[in-house]
Amino acid sequence: MPTTSIFLAKLIGPLFVALGLAMLVNPAVLHAMAEEFLRSYALIFLSGLLTLVAGLAIVNVHNSWTRDWRVIITVLGWLSVIGGVLRIVLPQAVASIGMTFFSQRFTPIVAGLVMLALGGFLSFKGYWQ
Repeated sequence: MPTTSIFLAKLIGPLFVALGLAMLVNPAVLHAMAEEFLRSYALIFLSGLLTLVAGLAIVNVHNSWTRDWRVIITVLGWLSVIGGVLRIVLPQAVASIGMTFFSQRFTPIVAGLVMLALGGFLSFKGYWQ
């Protein structure tokens, strides 16, 4: 296995596990934080800068379109690049989409389960395989 893939799986996996658990364990607190965050175009813009930098870092070291688990890291990198650009260019649209997302009762639960599963999978690939 390429060292970069393992390294990134070790970083992204636990991060996604923590985010997924936060979404499932503290949904009310997460909802309140999201509403507060989405009311601030400055925070959306700043998160866009950070997300863009993280995505570009991943894409620059791991733009690997393989037919195995490593493509997940590449896709996450590109999604971060796109998400970062959208936050910088269209913070008002991101706020609207985010409010719609968090207004749905089960969407955060489903997202938390997906994050937890994806994080668990990447952690397994990074640490135990």
